[in-house]
Amino acid sequence: MTPYPAGEAPSQRFRFEQYFPALRERGIAYTERSFLDLATWRILYKPGHQAAKIWGIVKGFGRRVKHMLEVPGYDYVFIHREITPIGPPVFEWIVAKLLGKKIIYDFDDAIWMALTSKHNQMAAIVKWHSKVASICGWSYKVSCGNDFLCDYARQFNPSVVLNPTTIDTVHLHNRTNPQTSEKVVLGWTGTHSNMVYLASLLPVLRRLEEKYDFTFRVISNQDPQLELKSFDYVPWQKATEIADLVQFNAGVMPLEEKVSPLSLGKCGFKALQYMSLGIPAVASPVGVNTKIVTDNVNGFLCETEEDWYQALARLIEDAELRRRLGANAQRTVQERYSVLSNTENFIRLFSAAGVSLPLIAASAAPTSATAHR
Repeated sequence: MTPYPAGEAPSQRFRFEQYFPALRERGIAYTERSFLDLATWRILYKPGHQAAKIWGIVKGFGRRVKHMLEVPGYDYVFIHREITPIGPPVFEWIVAKLLGKKIIYDFDDAIWMALTSKHNQMAAIVKWHSKVASICGWSYKVSCGNDFLCDYARQFNPSVVLNPTTIDTVHLHNRTNPQTSEKVVLGWTGTHSNMVYLASLLPVLRRLEEKYDFTFRVISNQDPQLELKSFDYVPWQKATEIADLVQFNAGVMPLEEKVSPLSLGKCGFKALQYMSLGIPAVASPVGVNTKIVTDNVNGFLCETEEDWYQALARLIEDAELRRRLGANAQRTVQERYSVLSNTENFIRLFSAAGVSLPLIAASAAPTSATAHR
């Protein structure tokens, strides 16, 4: 059970949806269920539409009540992040304590952290961040995207599995940037909520603009409207995301703990996306980035403004360096962070792997579109 539409949110697509074929191959049946419907998802982060958003949340709770009636027919309930986006963990308690089902609890962010300000105190209260600890304790197994998240979960449950966010290098991220373009494209991709990290790169990019002719491209669901001569915005679209990403000659992933302590909970997904396409990743040495990126081998780790400038300048100037780092980056993903390399680890979340067991994985796809597979 997850908060986002099936096939829409990266956290669902790259943490478990891409393993559905493997579940079917093992004879494990599952049904998707959702909190948000697609109509609500499409307006959720747009300004306005307040009445429609509230109604969408109300409908989500109604669907969850219906889903509880289905739970007795399943052996496992796979929960991604939370069953409901607001309120205490009532439904999780029902699943674990009243219905006695095995919960597999999955998360890929430090979702227990409440970052409050005078502007969002009420939001922090209704989110009920403390429920993460309770759900961990009630779960059969907890699946986390990095060591920082695993360490948190182990305070409440000894059965914690490191399950990295992975890339489908066979069916999706299966192209390679040949690094032959005349004008270099430096790029960043992500949702609007992570654009705050781009601020630290603006002085570096302005310095680079004084010497080099390059493009700094952002692929996102919102235009950050950066004040840069090199800036180019491409709206994120699922149908073209790989074709758009492979245009990057180098990808950046700046993070700062002082900007947000949530940085330690990030699972390096941006870097993995770049690297899977043969694109060197330039990242801050924060959290899991230090395990994914090896400096001057498959990318660069940059701590200071000067580090960023020197790394990006080298990549702009040297196509052969981009090819070498990109080839190593692609190999890193294939060997350690691909669906193929992690399938057995994911399947082991279900103790009876290989046996035909019903599994319920509720996602935020429209309930009318769910089906037994």
